[in-house]
Amino acid sequence: MKEKKIINGLNNQEVLASRQKYGENLLTPPAKEPMWKRFITKFEDPLIIILLVAGILSIAISFYEYYGLHEGTEVFFEPVGIFIAILLATGMAFFFEEKANKAFSVLNQVNDDEPVEVIRNGNTTQITKREVVVGDVVRLNTGSEVPADGTLLQAISLNIDESSLTGEPICHKSTHEADFDKDATFPTNYVLRGTKVMEGHGLFRVEKIGDNTENGKVFVASQIDNSVKTPLTEQLERLGKLITWASYTIAALILIARIIMFFSNFSFDWVHFLQYLLDSIMICVTLIVVAVPEGLPMAVTLSLAYSMRRMLKTNNLVRKMHACETMGATTVICTDKTGTLTQNQMRVSEMAVDRETEEHRALAREAIAVNSTASLDFTDAHHPTALGNPTEGALLLWLNDQGYDYRQLRTEAEVIDELPFSTERKCMGTLVRSAQLPGKTILYIKGATDIIRNYCSSIMGNRSWDEISNQLLTWQNQAMRTLGFACMLIDDDNLHEGVIPTLLDTIKQTGKGLTFQGIVAISDPVRKEVPAAVRECLDAGIDVKIVTGDTPGTAKEIGRQVGLWTEKDCDNCVITGPEFEALSDEELSKRINNLKIIARARPMDKKRLVEALQAQHQVVAVTGDGTNDAPALKAAHVGLSMGDGTNVAKEASDITIIDNSFRSIGRAVMWGRSLYQNIQRFILFQMTVNVAACLIVLAGALMGTQSPLTVTQMLWVNLIMDTFAAMALASLPPSESVMHDKPRNRKSFIINPAMTRLILGVGCLFFVILLTLLYMLEHAPIQSMTDFLTWQNTGNHELTNHELSIFFTLFVMIQFWNMFNARAFATGRSAFYLKGCKGFGVIALLIFVGQIIIVQCGGKMFNVTPLSLSDWLIIVTSTSAVLWIGELFRLFNKRNKQ
Repeated sequence: MKEKKIINGLNNQEVLASRQKYGENLLTPPAKEPMWKRFITKFEDPLIIILLVAGILSIAISFYEYYGLHEGTEVFFEPVGIFIAILLATGMAFFFEEKANKAFSVLNQVNDDEPVEVIRNGNTTQITKREVVVGDVVRLNTGSEVPADGTLLQAISLNIDESSLTGEPICHKSTHEADFDKDATFPTNYVLRGTKVMEGHGLFRVEKIGDNTENGKVFVASQIDNSVKTPLTEQLERLGKLITWASYTIAALILIARIIMFFSNFSFDWVHFLQYLLDSIMICVTLIVVAVPEGLPMAVTLSLAYSMRRMLKTNNLVRKMHACETMGATTVICTDKTGTLTQNQMRVSEMAVDRETEEHRALAREAIAVNSTASLDFTDAHHPTALGNPTEGALLLWLNDQGYDYRQLRTEAEVIDELPFSTERKCMGTLVRSAQLPGKTILYIKGATDIIRNYCSSIMGNRSWDEISNQLLTWQNQAMRTLGFACMLIDDDNLHEGVIPTLLDTIKQTGKGLTFQGIVAISDPVRKEVPAAVRECLDAGIDVKIVTGDTPGTAKEIGRQVGLWTEKDCDNCVITGPEFEALSDEELSKRINNLKIIARARPMDKKRLVEALQAQHQVVAVTGDGTNDAPALKAAHVGLSMGDGTNVAKEASDITIIDNSFRSIGRAVMWGRSLYQNIQRFILFQMTVNVAACLIVLAGALMGTQSPLTVTQMLWVNLIMDTFAAMALASLPPSESVMHDKPRNRKSFIINPAMTRLILGVGCLFFVILLTLLYMLEHAPIQSMTDFLTWQNTGNHELTNHELSIFFTLFVMIQFWNMFNARAFATGRSAFYLKGCKGFGVIALLIFVGQIIIVQCGGKMFNVTPLSLSDWLIIVTSTSAVLWIGELFRLFNKRNKQ
């Protein structure tokens, strides 16, 4: 009855009932927010919120000035400029992320229409993957993808690649309990959705479909957004709070001081008081607008967008902008082994098969070619790929590398009989009429060396069994897979199909055995660039942890080869998945920093590792290419998938490493650290401008003097010029020197002590210079810059447009030269070192030209009059002292460090 049920499968009514109960075999895609909601989220940035508040207040004041004071439409320039800045910053961020998401959209498509063979109504038929239901009996063949989870009913030489879920490139599957591997990640008689049949065939009954499969659980877990804040987000929030607190406090002090001044100097009158109060509020709003770094959101967006584009050239496709910078703060990288550290392609590491004579070499070639179920795909003639059993494919690739075509060798030899590999015999055999020894029939055997040895009575060549055993032990200690080869001339008497087992049994009984040809070591080689890349990360103060489904021995050997595992490391540095799962959260927190390797790991072990590291305030990056890596990729601060990884892994990641190179991770860290420094340089530049500007506004308000900077002039200084400066500083190339530094403390303030000293020191110095200049302009008529040389105090007077033009230009040019000082901050180099900074020079030139155009052509809009050529030359030359003094300080500091 049982056999009949297996053969018949489900009938049509049972299929409908199962589909009604369990649904379709589909993975539920993540709910996607509407575009307008995705755009609105860009306004959650704390600095954008401050700008919105300032913009709304500025609009209110502008309406009062326009309707109450009957001023011109120029009063609306400032609020319009603020909202342009907001839209530019949010719009650019939205545009670049949407563009990246479109590039990733192809990675989010899962092919649910692939054909699947099932048995229904007693017949074998084809349906699509989505139509598979619980209870279906599915037929598996070599090369097919398992469409659902289920228990095997039949398995003939069945080997499955589970690397996408467990990291294991080849798992033997069986229905015989004696063959069950107790240490396997999943049961030996169980198959999983998304894995691939490498060889053999079988039948299985579907037990789980869609989201309920292991693959589905991982896919659902990979969609969970833990809303982990990036280090940059946290630091910008702190900066936003500081600016808000400082600007509102100063504004409140100004308001209080001016009210006190009113009652001290004027008799109370409601109309006069309200007029004075509104003027005071306008001054406070102006100061808040001046204090808020309008260009900072733009600077951050431009820096991230620029890095996003440039990182693509280094094979890092960035999906989330902030991932660029977060890589620079990374303290731990959790990486899988297969496909990330290794090539995910088994290759012959060493071959010790006797080839002393031409006959022996010919037999070795024929043994590899004919005694195999694998084949090679020559679509790319220069880089063929193995199909079928990866171990046998490695042998064919080795043969191809030696210049021999396995297909020709197979065609020339006539196969009489084959003995498939089985876990009982642990070997496979092929009986052929040899083309290398014409007229001879040869039995070729390969398999576990200790098994093959039992069938051998002699060794080809001069080696002894002790030498072979020692070589095997060396290879096994290096976590390599080993195979033994043997052959034997067979008489033609009684040759027929199925004779090989009889021959092997006769050999055991008579002792007249095979001739041992040799042994081979096969491994999944470490990528050539990985050891240097791992060393670069370690030198940069970043811990690297390997999480793999492989055995502890294999994982440690890979760790040794990449330079992670050393002689100093002990057993406390490695743990298996079951042991890891058994640890309590408290026990894990004590061991987590010492762990270097988690072997036999299941998909959710890696996610738990990431969350445990994050609980200890580590900034975690995760690399992976398999479906099993997706939950950890999603949970990490930065998820890095490989270019040839699974779609689920790519969808869960923030960055895709197109060339699959671990070295690209080091490049991403370098870009992230350099980008953070570029943002710091812009903050240094703009906050220095803002300190000087705020103090000028404050001094003017408290002293009752005329404001030296108009609204439109301030708009140029605080928005347009800063936007150009943001572009200039964002375009600075990365510096390899940052890889010699340790990761920054994510809790540290983005404005470090050195920046604080420069912002306050230089900002106050600029204020003193500008205040002195303002005093001189107010107390003597200045027709040209040369008049300062013969200045005499003639009493206070209202500034002319020409004098305002001089003050405005001097103010801008002081900041212009200071931009070069900001560019040189933390580089240890001169501001004149412009290698790779072509963009900076071009934008600096645009700022300079823009200032000339505004002064010469701005007219009433900017309250300016044209300056003479001599005035321009004197202003540019005199203000350049800012740069030269900065150069002297950098030279002095450099010599002190030496």
